This record gives sequence, C-alpha cells and structure tokens, in this order.
Amino acid sequence: QVQLVESGGGLVQPGGSLRLSCAVSGTKYSIANMAWYRQAPGKQRELVARIIGDISTNYADSVKGRFTISRDSAKNAVYLQMNSLKPEDTAVYYCAAVDGLADYWGQGTQVTVSS
Repeated sequence: QVQLVESGGGLVQPGGSLRLSCAVSGTKYSIANMAWYRQAPGKQRELVARIIGDISTNYADSVKGRFTISRDSAKNAVYLQMNSLKPEDTAVYYCAAVDGLADYWGQGTQVTVSS
C-alpha cells in the first residue's frame, strides 16, 4: 500500500521560508507524477506544483518564482521549497501521487504565515 507522509510545516513570518518534505513508502519504484496541493480555510484544494519524472515541473501562477518542487528518486521523496511566503499561502499542504492505477494523498501539513 502506497503511503505519503508530509512534514516541515509550521508558523513563519511573511517573507520567510519553509521546506516541505513528502516521504513515499509502500513501493520500491519511484512514482513519476508527484504534486503538492493546498487547501486554505473555506476553500477547495488547489494545485500548487507538479513534477513529472526528474525535470518537468509546473506551478500555480500564485507561487511562480517563489516555490520550487524537487525530488530525490533514490530516497523516494518529494520536496517543496517555499520562499517569500505570504499570508495568503496559509493552508494545509498535501503531497499527492498518481501512478496510473490510483491517486494517493498524504495527511497534510499545516503552513501558517502570520506576523
């Protein structure tokens, strides 16, 4: 059973940075299609960033130039480096994977940006 566990969330000041991690277990093969989503209070989940394989990435317009998604396939881990954080980035951030057979989600990690 594939499991995703996020970590690295917390409370930061506006303009600060956080690095989120997603550890993938339950498979000995790296899942190519990985993404970060977020859900703010009272809103639906939205795609933040996606990485396909090792080099193909895309980002929501709201985070372009500030967030970077990356992966370490050997460790079966995905990361989201978040810089220049804004209060509107406050949300629960979820790691997601698509392996062609099913979608998998982590439990989420809270990111709060507040002065």
